[in-house]
Amino acid sequence: MNKRLILLLSLAFVLIYACGNNNNDNPADNFDHAAQAVKDNDSLLVYLRNNYYDNSTDSIRPLVAGQTALIDDSRLMQEQITEQDVDYTLYYFVTRVGNPDPVKGFPTVADSVLTRYDGRFMAKTDSLVLFDRRVTPLWFTLTSVIRGWSFGFTHFKGGRNITSNGPITYADGGKGVLFIPSGLAYRNLGNIAVPGSAPLIFHIDLYDIIEDTDQDNDGIPSILEDPDGDGDPRNDDTDNDNVPNFVDTDDDGDGVRTIDEDANGDGDPTNDFSDPNNPTLPDYLNPNITTDHSN
Repeated sequence: MNKRLILLLSLAFVLIYACGNNNNDNPADNFDHAAQAVKDNDSLLVYLRNNYYDNSTDSIRPLVAGQTALIDDSRLMQEQITEQDVDYTLYYFVTRVGNPDPVKGFPTVADSVLTRYDGRFMAKTDSLVLFDRRVTPLWFTLTSVIRGWSFGFTHFKGGRNITSNGPITYADGGKGVLFIPSGLAYRNLGNIAVPGSAPLIFHIDLYDIIEDTDQDNDGIPSILEDPDGDGDPRNDDTDNDNVPNFVDTDDDGDGVRTIDEDANGDGDPTNDFSDPNNPTLPDYLNPNITTDHSN
């Protein structure tokens, strides 16, 4: 029992590491990320040409006569992503988009998702499991995971809850495979579970999402806390306190919570403009407006 407990705890630890955000960027790092991106893409293309998706086992197998290589399978898609001035290609294989009930759209890169998954090194076969998805589904916020996940999950929808008695169960959720270059995963440094410069493969099941996730509960969806409009709320910090707006309860640092800078009381701080000298800047981003409307 002790050995089993240790194994389960170890697995849980690796699971947490599996999808954690990559925080290993180092200003002194002289690693050539652009060159590694080209190398990773070449490796991914070789893999996609030499393997196919086995529908009967929901797994990837070495290509055999009569089967369609992943690269030629119409279910394989790709997205071009620029991250830290480097261009990457993310490949994703859509087994099922998902049919949510109640109806929900695709998640954004800042929404929360309920998923089961397994992660693998890119190898000749589909058998080298690193992170086992055969556990209770877990919630993740897509701002706090590797970027391959942040973008990859936006191409799938959730399913429908069919729970009657017992554990929560879903059907018809999004299902597929993400082929992630190392630059959108753990980059050149890796982590305790993943070596540096390792492209990864994740088999994912998406069960549910929280649309318009609001991580700091300030009345503004995290995806909209993006004043510079680049689609990435992680790099927006209006008051320069090293806390991005999407997790900062006081975005402009004026001592009044963002949710309380709602002059018209409609629950949306983004449409309140009280400064005649700066009529296009909403109050919650304007440190000169310090009226608290909570009372």
